[in-house]
Amino acid sequence: MTVPATTVDAVVIGAGPNGLVAANLLADAGWDVLVLEAAAEPGGAVRTAELIEPGFHSDLFSSFYPLGASSPILRELQLERHGLRWTHAPAVVAHVLPDDRCAVLSRDIDETVASLAAFSAADGDAWRTEFETWQRIRDHLLDSLFTPFPPMRPASRLARTLGVAESLRMARMLTMPARTLGEERFSGDGARILLSGNALHSDLGPGQSGSAIFGWLLCMLAQDVGFPVPEGGAGELTAALVRRLTERGGRIECGREVTKVLVARGQAVGVADSGGERIRARRAVLATVPAPTLYGRMVDAGHLPARLLDDLRNFRWDDGTVKVDWTLSKPIPWTNPAAGSAGTVHLDSDVDGLTDFGTALAAGRLPDDPFLLLGQMTTTDPSRSPQGTEAAWAYTHVPRGVRWDRDAVRRHADRVEQVVERHAPGFTATIRGRHVSGPHDLEERDANLVGGAINAGTSAIHQQLVFRPLPGAGRADTPIDRLYLAGASAHPGGAVHGGPGANAARAALARAGVGGALYGRSMRFVQDLIYT
Repeated sequence: MTVPATTVDAVVIGAGPNGLVAANLLADAGWDVLVLEAAAEPGGAVRTAELIEPGFHSDLFSSFYPLGASSPILRELQLERHGLRWTHAPAVVAHVLPDDRCAVLSRDIDETVASLAAFSAADGDAWRTEFETWQRIRDHLLDSLFTPFPPMRPASRLARTLGVAESLRMARMLTMPARTLGEERFSGDGARILLSGNALHSDLGPGQSGSAIFGWLLCMLAQDVGFPVPEGGAGELTAALVRRLTERGGRIECGREVTKVLVARGQAVGVADSGGERIRARRAVLATVPAPTLYGRMVDAGHLPARLLDDLRNFRWDDGTVKVDWTLSKPIPWTNPAAGSAGTVHLDSDVDGLTDFGTALAAGRLPDDPFLLLGQMTTTDPSRSPQGTEAAWAYTHVPRGVRWDRDAVRRHADRVEQVVERHAPGFTATIRGRHVSGPHDLEERDANLVGGAINAGTSAIHQQLVFRPLPGAGRADTPIDRLYLAGASAHPGGAVHGGPGANAARAALARAGVGGALYGRSMRFVQDLIYT
């Protein structure tokens, strides 16, 4: 006797933020949506646990969400109605230099200006000029970033606001190294180091082309919306998305690993899980896995163009990551107290040091001096640990291809702690407990973080826009009809903002809509142009 397969309108592979955003948008349209998640709980890289000891809530992966707080996609979901609450540290970012000077970025622009003017009097006014430009183009720029490619309407509004001359200069900035941008627009170390340090939230060093826009965008977002965190832990963002979805009839099934996308006559018709069970999809399959996982494992090669498979061999991952989580008996005892007020702390290189760090990674070498991004979570959200204590973490990028056994990861974690100790004597004495994650530990906890890559592919300009994840149209549509790439491998890329998931949902809705047949033919025509 044959058991009939489950049938739904759409299957979403993966219950990370992109998968949950996509599922919510489809459920809003009245679709019957099933989200299948391989892990035991939803969230992907947006999860929280009492990782080290009870009462200390550690974010397992990501923590701070400037793009989430500013994303028009998340804003339209009105997650505050479903329990999400944002909270902030007194200051946003502090970059501690080797000599213990500290550049501080605050949501209060006067405080930021005062910090930068201490490095160079002219930089206070220069920073205000940058922020005035940001305020003028903010909405158009964010709409351009989060609209399916090509973003014709928001891009045209952005161009009209800037005018021809400024549009050309903005386009130039997209290609620039962060170091060069800092040298052109600022005269002191403070503003320059904030640009370069924020650029390294991607996998690009400040000397690499294309890093300027990442540094500038994060600096302007920090000045505008800060680097907020969900009250109670990153997992509360996931919980709000889950609550919203289930209220609309969407379903999430965890512990179900999808191993195969089912294709018939060039169209995705469902998926199969690791237990062999098949789920039929009447309208769409949306996959939030990295592009190499989708095209290299889940879809039979015979269904894919040979040219796409050739391009797939040239896909470039971003760097690996080593992360250390701590429970501390008290806040970090910084020598420079300005660092103590910031949620995010950068340690401890100057611009030359950050450039050397990025160059070493690009060459596949372990940098001599690790650059740290450190999160003071209780400082940002007092609910994260008992009063008087601190929950904190730090991570640093490491080159891909290096073997990391437990001892090597432990030794690198010791180096991380030595960097903090240099600027906060007595720090190691405050450590109650720690948890160390190497690149493969991160991948084991979230299979999408392949080799510890947290961006699902490099942010380099050759793998952005129409080149993300492979040379193509920059859209969620794939060469297989009704199969959509909805994860961070797709445009507009990594970070928690819901962009790839929303783009995939919009494409699925367009394909299933009144003009769906025309949409499908148009996409097939584009795919043929690219891959034939």
